[in-house]
Amino acid sequence: MKKIIADRAYKIDASGIRKVFALAATMKDPVNFSIGQPDFDVPEELKEQAIKAIREGFNKYSQTAGDATLQQKISAQVANDTGWDNPSVLVTSGVSGGILLSFLAMINPGDEVIIPDPYFVIYKHIINMLGGKCVYVNSYPEFKLPAENIAQSITDKTKIIILNSPSNPTGVVYSQDEIEALAKVAREKDIVIISDEIYEKFCYDGPCPSITKIYEKTLLMRGFSKAYAMTGWRLGYVAVNDSLKEVLEQMIKMQQYTFVCAPAPFQTAAIAALDFDMSEYVALYRKKRDLLYNGLKDKFELVKPGGAFYAFVKAPDGITATKFVEKAIANNVLIIPGNVFSEKDTHFRISFATTDEKIKQGVDILSSLI
Repeated sequence: MKKIIADRAYKIDASGIRKVFALAATMKDPVNFSIGQPDFDVPEELKEQAIKAIREGFNKYSQTAGDATLQQKISAQVANDTGWDNPSVLVTSGVSGGILLSFLAMINPGDEVIIPDPYFVIYKHIINMLGGKCVYVNSYPEFKLPAENIAQSITDKTKIIILNSPSNPTGVVYSQDEIEALAKVAREKDIVIISDEIYEKFCYDGPCPSITKIYEKTLLMRGFSKAYAMTGWRLGYVAVNDSLKEVLEQMIKMQQYTFVCAPAPFQTAAIAALDFDMSEYVALYRKKRDLLYNGLKDKFELVKPGGAFYAFVKAPDGITATKFVEKAIANNVLIIPGNVFSEKDTHFRISFATTDEKIKQGVDILSSLI
């Protein structure tokens, strides 16, 4: 019988996060610590902007690179944040779309991509699908940015270093010193950095340093999904300065034949979102972070998250994270085993993007399983 499925399909696994998310739909009132999306809804003012755009006919294709007004506004904001001169912008179907396009544009079979471990799941699977090689650099147990070990992992095949801060799954925010150390390494070896900053609004203990301010050869990726609870709207963007303009041009060309463009009416709403103050929401999530961390720190080993809405918690001694997750799910608490995000099976991820009541309930149940 003729083989139907392409080899690349077997190089990726079904999402472990989505499996647990689907399980939640079958359970009665679980404590759902599994899914990474805000528990608040899109602010009403921004919903109205999207509705207005739909009613006024902004329902056709936008330009491939995005609505011109949105591009200009993003470019101005990025210039202010980074110091770049007139950055170029591509509006994408979520940051995930930006990651896919950047990998398509840069990775040849055999190229190596350095990824601090733990990592966001999409990196591994797309790199493998494209025939690239993931080079994992251990950041356990404190999840600090391992610049020295990254330097030792660079070869003549190294194409990209991935930086994700605030981090999914750890919630860690890299310090200015850590980022400067990595920039020094990348500059010496002339390597592109992809800086995935989808959680840049969720910074709880001060500003989140960005490597874009000190290293120009960076693809900056940010988005609207997490900050404004627009996960289903699929909106993100990639910004570069002149040093990587050719990469962005190739990404735009590939978008023509894949996503075509990001959803047009939501791009119009995103223009308003860039001026919308989300600090009240972030303050609420800082309290959720503290509620979770203070509830677990005496029973579990975990690093206090500095951003995003995740904690990466060590499973009790003598048991794998996968086995502990099975126990938690049997007790109506949905968490994600760490081997979804890592080459290790020692930790589990909690998303505290839920109600305070559910956080308290989940903390009590998890603590009772020790």
